[in-house]
Amino acid sequence: MTQGYAVNGSEPRRDSALIAPVLADLQAQQVLIVNQRRRNGLIIYKPHHAEFAGPGAVVGGPFDTDAIAILPVGNWSLVPPTDPDERQKAYLMRRQWVKLFKQVTENPIPIQRVQTILNQFENWFNVETVAKLPDEAIAALVGVLPQTVQKVRQMGEW
Repeated sequence: MTQGYAVNGSEPRRDSALIAPVLADLQAQQVLIVNQRRRNGLIIYKPHHAEFAGPGAVVGGPFDTDAIAILPVGNWSLVPPTDPDERQKAYLMRRQWVKLFKQVTENPIPIQRVQTILNQFENWFNVETVAKLPDEAIAALVGVLPQTVQKVRQMGEW
């Protein structure tokens, strides 16, 4: 049976002792849900991009077997689904997160994509948490170069 994972805190965590087993579970198609009762999420790095799974979204299963790294964000907690209905709702929520990021990445102007996602993250979390997210993570989420993220942050227009 899949266990839950939790980290208390409000900033991205890179604790390999906690991250390695979660990554292994995702690659093994274990199904977990980003705890919907917390301000948290998981950036899932894939070979050529990254995806964000926010509160209520499923992670693992057939979606994340190609995950190469993960970055927990916020007051991070993953829990196993309690029943088939919860699992189904989590799949729908993951789809909603994917659709949201698709909308952001459809903007042809890279700087605007970065500004939009930084604003969204600031609304979901807080300024301090967003400031600690690596430029590379934001870049992989919205399909820009890390230098573009750095430029937007320096401009302070988000």
